[in-house]
Amino acid sequence: MFDLAALSQTVQAHGPTARIVIAGHDGSAPRETGTAMLVWASGQAGTIGGGALEWQAVQDARALLPGAAPLIRRIPLGPNLGQCCGGAVRLVTEVFGAQSLPVARAGMVARSLDGSEMPLSVRRLLDRARAQGQTPDLQLDQGWIVEALAAPNRAVWIWGAGHVGRAIVSVLAPLPDLAITWVDVAPDRFPPDLPQGVIALPAADPAAAVALAPADAEHLIVTFSHALDLDLCHRLLTHGFAACGLIGSTTKWARFRARLSALGHSAPSIARIMCPIGQPALGKHPQAIAIGVAAHILSAASHSHLSRSPLQEHPG
Repeated sequence: MFDLAALSQTVQAHGPTARIVIAGHDGSAPRETGTAMLVWASGQAGTIGGGALEWQAVQDARALLPGAAPLIRRIPLGPNLGQCCGGAVRLVTEVFGAQSLPVARAGMVARSLDGSEMPLSVRRLLDRARAQGQTPDLQLDQGWIVEALAAPNRAVWIWGAGHVGRAIVSVLAPLPDLAITWVDVAPDRFPPDLPQGVIALPAADPAAAVALAPADAEHLIVTFSHALDLDLCHRLLTHGFAACGLIGSTTKWARFRARLSALGHSAPSIARIMCPIGQPALGKHPQAIAIGVAAHILSAASHSHLSRSPLQEHPG
């Protein structure tokens, strides 16, 4: 999918930016059709995979900066790059600047690669998308390329910007389909450079911010305060959520269950909160907890919710 927001932010921060996308492949390939990365003069973001494939693609992209015509290449991975995948990859590389960012239409990004007029087939594709909400996979058609616009559809709220919160955000932020809102008590609790797609929400009373969360959001509570953790659990149970995970030990969770019950919440409602979070085999290091959380979010069983995990003891 075409992440227009990330491209716009990168162009604003770094100037002319090349976007490399896998537009198709024959046989085995390192990544799927539609996978893209961004390249600018002094850096890059994302990955199309493949080691030698990506290295060559980045060199080709930088040669196009600041604004050459799009480059379309079919690369046999074995004969050209000595890779063992056994397939061939078609790459499209385009350079975008502040004045040349594409415009999304009907949830899709369609643009000409050779300056030609929009063909009838692309017009019909856009009409169907507008009328029926259809967003087909990436297509190359008579000099035009058409991609669905990336639109994160899972709201994830992370409460707490301490060591574990930072680790979780750093692991989750690059993942597609996640719109992350990060809450803590003050602006200086957050790192100076937020990952793309992450919204920081400083709130003197974070629990009051629960009212701002969508009812179908997924929540991870990892604050510095047990009192705040309890208040967040109480308010989220009242507000509604798709999933909720709380960091802590089994002892902490036993006490929270009793206190939440005293606040009027039923046992089945309280049981919807996953505590502790993480995977015990991975350990208690913040990054290990983050990896365990990310694994649940990515798993097929947790596509629409955080599945319950084996209990992991965690000090706190």
